[in-house]
Amino acid sequence: MRDFDDLRRAVAREDAIARVVIASTRGSTPRAAGAAMLVWPDGQSGSIGGGRLEHAAAGAARALLAEGAHARVLRQALGPALGQCCGGAVVLVIERFDEHRVEEAAEALKHSGAWARRIEPGAGDTPPTTRHGAGAGITWLDGWLIERLPPRHPVMIHGAGHVGRALADMLAPLPDLAVTLADSRPEMLRNLHASIIPADDPLHALGHAPDTATHIIVTHDHALDLELCHRLLHRSFAGAGLIGSATKWARFRQRLAALGHSDAQISRISCPIGDPNLGKHPQAIALGVAAALLKEPGIRAADRRRTA
Repeated sequence: MRDFDDLRRAVAREDAIARVVIASTRGSTPRAAGAAMLVWPDGQSGSIGGGRLEHAAAGAARALLAEGAHARVLRQALGPALGQCCGGAVVLVIERFDEHRVEEAAEALKHSGAWARRIEPGAGDTPPTTRHGAGAGITWLDGWLIERLPPRHPVMIHGAGHVGRALADMLAPLPDLAVTLADSRPEMLRNLHASIIPADDPLHALGHAPDTATHIIVTHDHALDLELCHRLLHRSFAGAGLIGSATKWARFRQRLAALGHSDAQISRISCPIGDPNLGKHPQAIALGVAAALLKEPGIRAADRRRTA
């Protein structure tokens, strides 16, 4: 259930909303199983993709809210009848959520890591046994919907200046990432996206990061950048990038070598970061860093497992 935090916030704001989730797919479809959107009478957020499919699903979701119904299943072919040419098919589950329903989901996810519920009236009384492992984010079987909270890849952004903030804002909506933004200046951590975790000390945040984290070093202080790189090379991490020019990196390589790090160790940090073809505007740099990050094999593999 990759959108649970968004779901909780939407219910707190709107009292009751309808959630539309792609429960299963067949053939070519705009989005994978697990993609979801939230719908209320005068608005919506998220996306299941597909234009006409999403428009029809939003209408069905608002109808469900107006009727006071609990859940509905839509089986939709993505062909000429819908004005789409994907050629595949999807099963959509639409559910009404209020505060009680959100807490029910939270309890199930907390205690077992999965939330199984009967959607179709003719389904059996107990959840079916499946062959899907914990890595499968969603399972639709015999009228039951089973969703899990998949692990998110930790991304530690050290520095909340123009580039760091732009990158954090860009990555924050992605449900497969857990973004931490660290900066010692309190004013730089105000008005963050709800899913960004603030940290008031980049060095402390680095020290407590999991070994699977990716670190992006974009602080306002070259001495702090160097210390972060130095400490990072003493521990495990999934990936690391440092903002700066080729000249800055040449100086850093010399200083890191003087601190006892080998060339092989130092090469674990990428510098410069971003895509020079996109320009030097903070958002352009952030865009290049985000694109490179999302291409990392570990993140792509995790995303495939979660939507399997």
